[in-house]
Amino acid sequence: MKTTVENLEGNSRKVTIEIEADEVTSRINKQYKDFAHRYNFPGFRKGKAPRPIVDSVLGANAVVATVTDDILSKVTPVAIDEQGLVTIGQAEFEESEELVESGKPFVYSVTVDVRPELELTSYDPVKVELPSTEATEEEVDAQVEELRNYYYDFEDCPANTKVKKDSFVDISLKATNAAGEEIESLHSESRLYELGMGLFPTEFDEALVGLKKGEAATVTIDPSSPSMMTQSLGDDADKVTFDVEVKQVKKRIIPEVTDEWVKEKAGFENVAELRERMASQIKAQKESTLPTIRENEALFELQGRLIGEVPQSILEAQESELLQNFFMQLQQSGMSFDMFLMQRGMDPASFKEDLKLQAKDVAMQDLALDAWARHAGMQVSDEEIAEEFVKSGAEDPVALEAEWRESGRISPLRAAIMRSNAIKEIVDSLEVTELAAGEKLRSVREHERMLEEAVKEAEEAEKAAIKDDKTETKEPDTDSKEDNSESE
Repeated sequence: MKTTVENLEGNSRKVTIEIEADEVTSRINKQYKDFAHRYNFPGFRKGKAPRPIVDSVLGANAVVATVTDDILSKVTPVAIDEQGLVTIGQAEFEESEELVESGKPFVYSVTVDVRPELELTSYDPVKVELPSTEATEEEVDAQVEELRNYYYDFEDCPANTKVKKDSFVDISLKATNAAGEEIESLHSESRLYELGMGLFPTEFDEALVGLKKGEAATVTIDPSSPSMMTQSLGDDADKVTFDVEVKQVKKRIIPEVTDEWVKEKAGFENVAELRERMASQIKAQKESTLPTIRENEALFELQGRLIGEVPQSILEAQESELLQNFFMQLQQSGMSFDMFLMQRGMDPASFKEDLKLQAKDVAMQDLALDAWARHAGMQVSDEEIAEEFVKSGAEDPVALEAEWRESGRISPLRAAIMRSNAIKEIVDSLEVTELAAGEKLRSVREHERMLEEAVKEAEEAEKAAIKDDKTETKEPDTDSKEDNSESE
């Protein structure tokens, strides 16, 4: 197989593939044998039907058409992959009615879109700000407060206390389905329930608000309402009707943190020792997350150096991949999409917008890493690729790698390894400024605003450069006119 690549406009490439005559003949011979074994031809034993019989029964072009389709579908991705092209979307074949012919080479062309090779404004070491790993007094206070809340207790409120949106209540429950049958799993004589936590749908909580001790309500819940309760009923559940009575409105009592309480509940000599231990734990936790923060901050800073626009096709492909991964993780966790949105206070529109922003960030960061790797002259060896299949945990990594090569899937893997090597080099050479304890990093949105400003500055600089070029080209003409005027 011979392959040539021609650069077209933009990110398009024309790939011309030539299958040598001997290979074409071999494939045709093999296909005749395959058909002779696959089908029954009257008067001939399995696999013994001669070519004229195969052609007369299956059609004169059945074999060559099958070989042609096989080459186009299986050889094309391998040829593209061997050229190191990471494509976007599907290959477009040039229209042709030509079929392979025994003893002759077969030549055809396809057009593909590839990932653009953008550049960075600078390839200098990346500078980032990183948070301090020291624990602040506010962070320790929050940990102490969390400990207090862990050891809370309850006391009964006065009988005339009304249920509020965030109340704790002791309730009795009776649940029946649409057929009037009791749902034993939801039945309870006494159950401590906290409103507003998403355990039951919002309409259930709304029915309780305003009730007092001894008062009851009946509420019918649609199984499509997002909550942990409705999710546990499954997709086939019908409407559920609850008869609920408020047995007691409760008040949560949070203990006071004293030396005596700390010694009894947490095993420390005093509050000071507890706070010291908490500060140490907070610092250790921060230190464990620092490598991830270093990499994320480096990627955001590198992203800001990218010159050029990300093709819409890449953004759409990245968004689709993120969405697919999200729903796969959601399915593994057993959580519904509605429940996910409710827990995060999002609606479908804001989720979609957030997904688009994530896709744009990832796409820009990948292209920036590609640029860094090219500038650094990075290469990925076959040994590194083989190691990836070993690390995958496959039972037979060698066979898996061969399968990937035969299906033309090595180039995207090579690009991914290249990016991994690039970010490692970038992180290893980071120039770090440590923030003061308690000082927060810029948010993702602040990063995006800075990126937008950087893009605008780059565009204005480019316009200014173009304007200067135009001015320079006009100067000779001006001088010429002045000379003519003087001569007159």
